[in-house]
Amino acid sequence: MAVGGMILTFAKRGALVLATLVVAACGDEPPTLDKEAITLKGGRESNVGVTSGTSLFDAFRGKDAGVKVNRFLWTASLDVLDFLPIQSADPFTGVISTGYGTPPGSSNSYRATILISDPALDARSLNVALQSRSGPVSAGTQRAVEDAILSRARQLRIQAGNF
Repeated sequence: MAVGGMILTFAKRGALVLATLVVAACGDEPPTLDKEAITLKGGRESNVGVTSGTSLFDAFRGKDAGVKVNRFLWTASLDVLDFLPIQSADPFTGVISTGYGTPPGSSNSYRATILISDPALDARSLNVALQSRSGPVSAGTQRAVEDAILSRARQLRIQAGNF
């Protein structure tokens, strides 16, 4: 029995030595970044604005990083739908999500999700999804809200041009 206990002690000591060697193998040298491992080289990525040899970290450094949205459409959307509480607004993706709110002079509650997908002041750059508590609104109501946003954006652009 003494021999069995002694073998078990040697096994524990061996495991402890092995664990110590594994930890010691980590060393004091800091890890280095292999830039080749994160470099995009050609392919379909080059068709969407990423050139060959561009690092993934360059997207965060450059001034052209992110999606650009039209500032007049963004401001006009917030102005026209100011009666709706904003739940989230992301100017980098161009998405504004609101909670339910009641417009002045109405008894119905609405919520909206606005997507501004382009830097151009154009109707194709603006997508509005409007919903009431009973479901989606009519196409005419949605079009009226989009027209109000576009009209306000044009007014803001004219005002900005005067200064």
